[in-house]
Amino acid sequence: MAPQPVILEMRAITKEFPGVKALEDVSLTVRANEIHAICGENGAGKSTLMKVLSGVYPHGSYTGDIVYQDEIMRFKDIKSSEQHGIVIIHQELALIPELSITENIFLGNEPGRNGFISWSEARRRGVELLARVGLADDPDTQIKSIGVGKQQLVEIAKALNKNVKLLILDEPTAALNEAESAHLLDLIVGLKHKGVSSIIISHKLNEIEKVSDQITIIRDGHSIETLDVKADGVDEDRIIRGMVGRTLESRFPERTPNIGDAFFEVRNWVVQHPQVPERLVVKNSSFSVRRGEIVGFAGLMGAGRTELVMSIFGRSYGNFVSGEIHKDGRQIQVRNVSEAIDNGLAYVSEDRKVLGLNLLNDIKESVVSAKLSKIASRGVVSNHKQQGVAEKYRKSLRIKSPDVHRNVGTLSGGNQQKVVLAKWMFTDPDILILDEPTRGIDVGAKFEIYAIIQELAAQGKGIIVISSELPELLGISDRIYTIFEGQITNELAISEATPETLLKSMTSASKSPATKDVTRS
Repeated sequence: MAPQPVILEMRAITKEFPGVKALEDVSLTVRANEIHAICGENGAGKSTLMKVLSGVYPHGSYTGDIVYQDEIMRFKDIKSSEQHGIVIIHQELALIPELSITENIFLGNEPGRNGFISWSEARRRGVELLARVGLADDPDTQIKSIGVGKQQLVEIAKALNKNVKLLILDEPTAALNEAESAHLLDLIVGLKHKGVSSIIISHKLNEIEKVSDQITIIRDGHSIETLDVKADGVDEDRIIRGMVGRTLESRFPERTPNIGDAFFEVRNWVVQHPQVPERLVVKNSSFSVRRGEIVGFAGLMGAGRTELVMSIFGRSYGNFVSGEIHKDGRQIQVRNVSEAIDNGLAYVSEDRKVLGLNLLNDIKESVVSAKLSKIASRGVVSNHKQQGVAEKYRKSLRIKSPDVHRNVGTLSGGNQQKVVLAKWMFTDPDILILDEPTRGIDVGAKFEIYAIIQELAAQGKGIIVISSELPELLGISDRIYTIFEGQITNELAISEATPETLLKSMTSASKSPATKDVTRS
């Protein structure tokens, strides 16, 4: 077959920020009816390049040329790129929770005449657009009432309303479960066959390998190579080699666990839904953690994993009904976050940008924010101590920033996650709860996060890890609990755990005894 015509060329793009050259002489070529993936480690420049293309960074703020459909473009903002059919969907979705699906689809592009909006026309067209993306929900439903998977479909419906010809998706499946991810990827492939090209940024290399036609690798702000997936026989290992500049022998660091006695135990924990009291989100759950042990929690989206750990961490979620927490042989009270921290608990949330960090703070402020009392005297925070603590963690965790005064909102996802870890490590916890600790970060940064987790376990801390990626749980855990509909259904030693045994317990309410003495052999 003859190659499809080129629709986009980005030539020698260079973009600088104060003290940082984010992109240098980067080039990208995209053809019609193509799915083109951009891969690279966190901070490589992927999102920056797409912001240049979509007009987020306007013409004049970078050097180089954007040639789209044989015409040099000088986009001054997002609106001007959208007028040419280039639409970007950011990782943080641009939807207003209180508005309906219809209102969000047509926001800023409302149909009407003579200055009056025709909501009947908007609703009619909205139903058609939702059908094209496979979403059957009532278009009058508020965005806050639908899940993130459906919200992604609403974003694509918005793009279709703008007559999209080139769709840019930044980490589109990062927060989706497997079924939602599969539907979204099928939709993108379907759009390709209808004349819509796509550029996808994703750290899920198995998905990239499955749907992409071409893959461009970006490393340290430079375009390294472009691979033809079929012609070059591209697999995950080949993508990783391009991303990190070497062959990654193992996805997980080597570890010899040194597991002690059980010292943390949750007994018969019951929690109600915060808005629907008759619904139990955690049902009579019991589990334990040993010193130096990494305990995984596996479950499908909505199974109750996050609800369980958030309710344990100072009753941060739901309405507590009953249950006990024991640590070092005595019952402890964790009725609020302060009590949880004082009793040696720490919680790294699944959404670092909303619950983990204040993106307006710098690294120095963020690292010490969970326990200011450690660096304060008579209620006054010592700036000298704050600076010293932040510098220590910047160096020990290899946070990529020239200093600790950099705003955390400007850091890559992997480095933001390291700042969150530093914040809770500063509290010196005995139990560290990690909820989706590697979501949205690249394979190299994942390896570094795994090494940090293992080092904390080696110090005798108990680690709880929630992850939607079963290979991750199988690679780092000593023992794994499964959860289904708010109930712990099984407990497996890592020697017993396989994707098949985990999935069976993740989709079944039959409860297994949670008192087996199982450890990593």
